[in-house]
Amino acid sequence: MKSAEVIAGQGQANRSPGYDSSRLGVMCGLAAYCTWGSFPIFFKALNGAAPLEIVCHRIVWSVVFLFVLVTARRQLGPLGRTLRNRQSLLTLCCSTLLIATNWLVFIYAVQHEEVLQSSLGYFITPLISVLLGCVFLRERLNRWQLISVLLAITGVLNLAFHHGSFPWISLVLASSFGFYGLLRKVAKVEAMAGLTVETLLLGPIALGYLIYLAARQENTFLAGSLQLDLLLPVSGVVTAIPLMLFVAAARRLQLATIGFLQYITPSLHFILAVWLYNEPFTQGHLLSFLCIWTGLGVYSSDALWKSRTSWRGHRGHPAGS
Repeated sequence: MKSAEVIAGQGQANRSPGYDSSRLGVMCGLAAYCTWGSFPIFFKALNGAAPLEIVCHRIVWSVVFLFVLVTARRQLGPLGRTLRNRQSLLTLCCSTLLIATNWLVFIYAVQHEEVLQSSLGYFITPLISVLLGCVFLRERLNRWQLISVLLAITGVLNLAFHHGSFPWISLVLASSFGFYGLLRKVAKVEAMAGLTVETLLLGPIALGYLIYLAARQENTFLAGSLQLDLLLPVSGVVTAIPLMLFVAAARRLQLATIGFLQYITPSLHFILAVWLYNEPFTQGHLLSFLCIWTGLGVYSSDALWKSRTSWRGHRGHPAGS
C-alpha cells in the first residue's frame, strides 16, 4: 500500500502548470472582485468627508502608492514610454476623466444610500461594453447578445417610467466604466503604467483642491477625526491592490471565467444595499433586476458557449497545422 506522502507526491506531479496557474488566477480574481464588492462598507466609513474630497485623497494617495510600487518593481521604463507617447497620453487623459467621474459618482451613491443603484450600474456594465463595441469597434452583435442588451434596456426603462425615478447613478457608473474600458483597450497600455499615468495626470489638481480646503479650514483630514486620518490615505491603497489582483487573474484565466467572476462585485453591492443598509427594494426594482439578470444570463451563456467552441477548435487543430 502506498503511503499518503507518495500518493500526495504523485498527485502534485500529475498537476499541469496550467492547473496551478488557473487556480492562482481564480484566487486573485475572487480577491479582486470581493474587495471591490466590499467598497460600500469602506466608503461609508468615510461619511464625514465630502465625496469630492474623498476622490482627491484617493487620487493623491494612489499616486504615492503606485509610484513607490512601480519604482520597487523596476517598471519606470514602461511608465516613461507611456508619458512620451502623445497618442497614448491623450487617450489616458480622456480615460482619467472617466474613471474620476466613476469614482465620484460611486462615492456619492454610497453616501446618499443609493448602493442599490451602484449594484444595478455594475450589473449592466458588461452589456454597455457589448453595445459600445458594436458602435465604436464595429463588432457585430449576434442574436443572443442583442437580446441581452434589449433586456437590460427594458430593465432600465422600467425603473425610469414605472418606478418614478430615473436611474442616473446606474447609467453614469455603467457608461463611464464602459467608455473607460473602451479607451483602455484602444490605448494598449499596461494596466499598472496606465493607472499610474492616470493618477499622475489628476494628482496636481487633486492636491491643489486639498490644499485649498486646508487653507479655508474646510478639510476633514487631520482635522480631529482619527478614523478619517487613517482611512483617507488607505483609500489609495485599496484603489491599486484590487487592480493588481485583477491583472494577475486576467493573465491566467479565460475571458469567460473573468466574465462570470465580475458579477461578484454588483452581487455583493446588492446584498449590502438590501440586507445590510435596508434600502427600499420594490416590485419595480425586482422586475428591473430580473430583466437585467436574465440579460446577463443570456449574455454569459452565449460567451461560455463560444469559449468552449473555440477551445475545442484549438484542440482539434494544433498550432502549425
